[in-house]
Amino acid sequence: MPPRDETAREGGGDATPLMELRNVSKVYGGGVLSRTATVALDDVSLTIPGDSPQILSVVGESGSGKTTLASLLLGFISPTSGTVLYRGSDLSRLRGARLREFRRDVQAVFQDPFAVFNPFYKVDHVLTVPLQKFRLGRSKAERQELMVNALEAVGLRPDETLGRYPHQLSGGQRQRIIVARALMLRPKLIVADEPVSMVDASLRATILESLRTVNQTLKVPILYITHDLGTAYHVSDHIVVMYRGGIVEAGDVEDVITAPKHPYTRMLIDSIPWPDPRRRWGSEETGARNGVEVPEDHQGCRFAERCPAAMPRCTQAQPPTYLAASGHAVSCYLYDEKPTLPKERLSALLTQHSSLTSA
Repeated sequence: MPPRDETAREGGGDATPLMELRNVSKVYGGGVLSRTATVALDDVSLTIPGDSPQILSVVGESGSGKTTLASLLLGFISPTSGTVLYRGSDLSRLRGARLREFRRDVQAVFQDPFAVFNPFYKVDHVLTVPLQKFRLGRSKAERQELMVNALEAVGLRPDETLGRYPHQLSGGQRQRIIVARALMLRPKLIVADEPVSMVDASLRATILESLRTVNQTLKVPILYITHDLGTAYHVSDHIVVMYRGGIVEAGDVEDVITAPKHPYTRMLIDSIPWPDPRRRWGSEETGARNGVEVPEDHQGCRFAERCPAAMPRCTQAQPPTYLAASGHAVSCYLYDEKPTLPKERLSALLTQHSSLTSA
């Protein structure tokens, strides 16, 4: 097989981002059979350059829109409005070779390390199928070498892994095989959706370390979807905080976790049982304060009914995104004295925030 044209996969050297969400919304229900509509994602814009080998975490409670965001980027679902782009092309319109290129460039690691495997096949099966589908390796020996190298890259011993059935391996081993499967395809992006939520706590560090090693040694950017701020803090470079389908805070992970701006982010961080005997767990309270009435059908901030800093204006209109500090954006009226940040500049803040000091 002739060598692959990596220049073509890089988009010819231009500045076209690998993946992009442009004003994307996703609404479930509300049709003939259901009068109730659920807004899973609301007018979100996000760009993933593909040439910046960082780990970007997307965090939030269940129902915040994290998995919907991942599913849109992977092409599993289509947006209700807005556009998902792959190298500048509408993802929903990709066909043939272009679609196969996307499937190879953007790989997924899901939360369930059990559902991926067929119990009647040896674990080799999940590795050999993509090799055959994408025609990797000119011989059986080359394909075997690709599998061995990928397994070793995630800390597995091939002689103790290949030839076994899924039930003969631990959950952590199975999850690392899925990471190895993605690596064999030399992806441009790995979307890891809650990859450690279904494994024992003792294995989480091992799997996350494997992802971090892949990111640092092979320069593969990772979008890490999680509800766990603790793991996000330890493995990420930048972080996006979501609440009920919208981005409420974003920036450098150190800045966001150590100096959170949005009341929702503060609440999430306060829920983490940090090992500090002087700090009382759950010391931050939530709930509307200052006598502010928050109508059920208000058009304002999504967090208003739970926010201890709610103001009357919070129920009237969604707050814009403010540049609260260098490289730190927040959607909250508490920072209305700060410059606003246009939606299209949010992604730039997550990759080169040092030069972004004003809107």
